[in-house]
Amino acid sequence: MAPGSLAPAGYLPRVVDAQMERLLRIAPAVVVEGARACGKTWTGRRFSASEIRFDELDSTRLRLAIEPASFLAGPTPRLLDEWHLASGLWNAMRHACDDRALHGQFILTGSVRPTHNLTDHSGAGRVSRLRMRPMSLFESGDSTGAISLRELLDGQPCAASAADGRDSGIGRAADLICRGGLPDLIGLSPLDALERLRDYLADIARIDLATGDPPAHDPAKMRALLSSLARNEATAASVKTLIEDTAGAGGATSRDTVRRYISRLAEAFVVEPLAAWSTHLRSKATLRVKPKRYFVDPSLAAAAVGATPPGLLGDLETLGLLFESLAIRDLRVYAQACRAEVRYFQDSAGHEIDAVITRGHRDWAAAEIKLGGPLLIEQGVRSLRWLRDNVDAERVGTPRRLMVITASGHAYETSDGIAIVPIDQLAP
Repeated sequence: MAPGSLAPAGYLPRVVDAQMERLLRIAPAVVVEGARACGKTWTGRRFSASEIRFDELDSTRLRLAIEPASFLAGPTPRLLDEWHLASGLWNAMRHACDDRALHGQFILTGSVRPTHNLTDHSGAGRVSRLRMRPMSLFESGDSTGAISLRELLDGQPCAASAADGRDSGIGRAADLICRGGLPDLIGLSPLDALERLRDYLADIARIDLATGDPPAHDPAKMRALLSSLARNEATAASVKTLIEDTAGAGGATSRDTVRRYISRLAEAFVVEPLAAWSTHLRSKATLRVKPKRYFVDPSLAAAAVGATPPGLLGDLETLGLLFESLAIRDLRVYAQACRAEVRYFQDSAGHEIDAVITRGHRDWAAAEIKLGGPLLIEQGVRSLRWLRDNVDAERVGTPRRLMVITASGHAYETSDGIAIVPIDQLAP
């Protein structure tokens, strides 16, 4: 599909563009979901011929109550931006899809997953959902894109390559973590971006993201929880751990309250769980099943704990965890384009793999995420070899690809075919 008449000037292509084209060909409506400021509206406008925005309800509330279907008239695809603010619109849209019996009619964008009373009917058969995340390094121009994840998953070799001459190493990784992938911040310095990101987190704590009204939660307790989640980034920290971690900062003391706050952050796509991979091993070890938690962008975790690039370079443990968060963000973006999912693996004996990419039955790959350097790369290679040797291949198949994702450096393969892939060379 050619860009619609509303295509914004300066639009940077997104990995989801190809997915949007496909979904508009096969579904009457596409719901684009993702965190605030990740680029949903711009992508929606790129594929739209007309639009209506619902983030200023005062002028439209009465009309919505009387005739919500009137907002659906206009050239198609029609963008319904922040549609979750428009009571009654979902059912009107659903009926319009039935009446028109055409594909590519509506694009709905929103930053909060609506509660069930807004989606009384699921939209099955009418609506496709498209998940959008902040920009990957490939989208922001910070990855050369020389190595395709799709090709790696298809078993193609990882060709030896060198960095493209730009500044590299863990210093650049620290900068990219702190700047993050929100499109409006791509051109800022890491420190300026962090200032904006702290405002972003303050908004999350002080308003109800579904309505913009004062929140039902306690802003101070939400701020304490955001900081604790950042300190526990890339872990499956228990509710008890989070309560204990925030005890001195005025955090919530009720388990139900913490669970409710975490659920709200997930509904707003601020925190995204990473599910465990359910597989079969030859050993008797049991598998961990609790999901890990990641902020949707590593910059949010950095802002929540007051990190800076120099500070991260002085705390390599935290830098490693936040680099893992960055790599998981990019892997999720690229895997989605390959119709794959990202999970993690951990067993009761302490074996852990940072990312398992699955495309279907007996079709999987695994990745360890390391900052770089011979010792850490070799550690990742050993973990991947253990998985390859201990997974029950008769039941789940052999891995399509094993890889160690690093912050920078050269791409190459080990003698037994494990790919070493710098994140700043990776693409879908």
